[in-house]
Amino acid sequence: MSEPKAPIPAPGDTYKGWLFKWTNYIKGYQRRWFVLSNGLLSYYRTQAEMGHTCRGTINLATANIAVEDSCNFVISNGGTQTYHLKASSEVERQRWITALELAKAKAFRMQAESDDSGDESSPPAAGQGGGSRNSEVQSTLRTLGSKVEDLSTCNDLIAKHGSALQRSLSELEGVRLEGQTSEKIRQVTERATLFRITSNAMINACRDFLSLAQAHSKRWQKALQAEREQRVRLEETLEQLAKQHNHLERAFRGATVLPPSQSNPAIDNKGSAPVKGDASDEDDENEFFDACEDVQEFITVPADPKYHRSGSNVSGISSEMGMDDGTTSLDEQSVASNPESPQSQEVVPMRKRRARIPDKPNYSLNLWSIMKNCIGKELSKIPMPVNFNEPLSMLQRLSEDLEYYELLDRAAKCNNSLEQMCYVAAFTVSSYSTTVHRTGKPFNPLLGETFELDRAQECGYRSLCEQVSHHPPAAAHHAISERGWTLRQEIALASKFRGKYLSIMPMGSIHCIFEKSDNHYSWKKVTTTVHNIIVGKLWIDQSGEIDVVNHRTGDRCHLKFAPYSYFSRDVARKVTGVVTDKDGKAHFVLSGTWDEKMEYSRVMQSSRGGENGAEGRQKTVYQTLKAKELWKKTPLPDGAENMYYFSTLALTLNEPEEGVAPTDSRRRPDQRLMEQGRWEEANAEKQRLEEKQRTVRREREREANCSASPSEEAKEPADGGGHQDNYKAMWFERRVDPATGEPTHIYTGGYWEAKEQGSWDSCPDIF
Repeated sequence: MSEPKAPIPAPGDTYKGWLFKWTNYIKGYQRRWFVLSNGLLSYYRTQAEMGHTCRGTINLATANIAVEDSCNFVISNGGTQTYHLKASSEVERQRWITALELAKAKAFRMQAESDDSGDESSPPAAGQGGGSRNSEVQSTLRTLGSKVEDLSTCNDLIAKHGSALQRSLSELEGVRLEGQTSEKIRQVTERATLFRITSNAMINACRDFLSLAQAHSKRWQKALQAEREQRVRLEETLEQLAKQHNHLERAFRGATVLPPSQSNPAIDNKGSAPVKGDASDEDDENEFFDACEDVQEFITVPADPKYHRSGSNVSGISSEMGMDDGTTSLDEQSVASNPESPQSQEVVPMRKRRARIPDKPNYSLNLWSIMKNCIGKELSKIPMPVNFNEPLSMLQRLSEDLEYYELLDRAAKCNNSLEQMCYVAAFTVSSYSTTVHRTGKPFNPLLGETFELDRAQECGYRSLCEQVSHHPPAAAHHAISERGWTLRQEIALASKFRGKYLSIMPMGSIHCIFEKSDNHYSWKKVTTTVHNIIVGKLWIDQSGEIDVVNHRTGDRCHLKFAPYSYFSRDVARKVTGVVTDKDGKAHFVLSGTWDEKMEYSRVMQSSRGGENGAEGRQKTVYQTLKAKELWKKTPLPDGAENMYYFSTLALTLNEPEEGVAPTDSRRRPDQRLMEQGRWEEANAEKQRLEEKQRTVRREREREANCSASPSEEAKEPADGGGHQDNYKAMWFERRVDPATGEPTHIYTGGYWEAKEQGSWDSCPDIF
């Protein structure tokens, strides 16, 4: 379940990654892209800036690296530059510290070599440094070898001439005749001259050798000292890694933990820690994250090895879940292999859907262009420009919940309700994966607006949405699949603006019914928060808790969406959960992130653990088998950043189709104009449609007041859901849900039959 560890870089490698850099007390930590190369640590706001804009660089050769706590560390070069950095976890911090220490040692050596040789040029590139140093050493060795050979030759000559001189002197002592004296003296003189010449050569060769040795001695001493220091640092790093490994091993064996209230749908949600800052001194595009500390929900512990062996002690579990070693996991089953699927009976040519839309124009938002259209108008009639929108309606965004419909297809095949619950829970999480970069506001649907998503040919399901109320805005959604499941929901949105961020609270329940087992699941959505409304770059977070309930069996899955925190060591956008039966016994543990993937682990045994120091209550330890993947997000298409970060499904939602209802969102003119990049025309059309809707509403209210008697008006309150539009939906009817007892809009049928007949006479003219 943990992330794989990145390899520690070799001394010549380039190391890159995200770190949080402290900017000031107003903005706090900001997420930046750091690059470590050639002894230099540089940072950029995004990876795209690497080619043209560097925000800062620090030379590690003279820098001091200090660790503050488990995730924070400081890099300073003596006062002019100081970086206060924060990693996402302790392991990630240690990777950076190791890479920085290795790069610092390398930069120190290269600077020492440059100083000694008098070369003031920059250090060689990482790929050439090793070859340059090796060539220099070989050249030095060859020079020293040549000098040694010269010394050896001079030694031989000195020995030879010294022997000759000795013989001449001996002969001189035996000379008695004066005629021979001059000749011997001349020989001695010659021998002495040769000896002096050879000795001088010997002395010069020794002097050259000594000078060369002295020239390189200082450099070798520095290199040796640097190697010793690097060895000490590596030993310290290795010792620290060993301690961390020991600590993690103890934590892995010793257990962590779910609070005992986990089986209870109501779990205390931790508060937020103070925020360091709320504005930026760099520019308005800087990201900002709320700083709140959240206690980790649980850490799973590996089950006893006996549970991994196939035998009598696990045969019951294997037959029940069908996911032990040696059996086929549901993840490996293909939906297409279902013999009941119509696709397996006959081959039908698939419609080719579009894969691109026009790129988003780079229009600057002129505040005066908005304000001049608001002069003299009521506040409720002020139109919001499409600059804040994306070219999809809220009905189409609601249909995007079916992006990962395959999870419900797999759930429909499950024979075990607890196993089925895992897939339903993963489906609830997957519906948020498309929102991570989608900061644009969808168009508010007009009353009576519909949207159909007919994917019966490709995916086996059909979906229909209708805007059933305008004040408050509410949409009903119904989807049915040929593979044995039905999804329905009614969602109304409530929002609160809190200065720096906007909280959007969806109200209403989502229901999923499986035809084969008659299992009926329901759940609600979590709160969506849009940050940096006033200043900075918009970003989205999901937080809160979801209880997925099986109304037939009493099974329950409690999911917790952890809010983003500066100080949490957990991964961002984390989701955790536990699947329990009606008696509260845990069977599966879920873990992952709402923007990437979800995994599940089967619980083999649970026990009471130690007490939490903060709350003084006991924890529950779950022993689980190896985690398996439930769901993984499909990558966005190429160029998605220029297409409003739409997914592959979202790109097709507004594609024109023949035969759809006149009220379908695809026929909405302002939305179509915005998609085509004609934003000024879209703003004018949007204003026309909104005014038309107000006129129709006033007429409907007038007719309702005229037809109703005073006594009936006095007795007729707003309905239980707060819908006060006096509007009767075309394809949905308001009823009391038998499972939850809540009033909701349920599909009454007739839409797809009307489409086949092309009979849309009863549809209102809303566009």
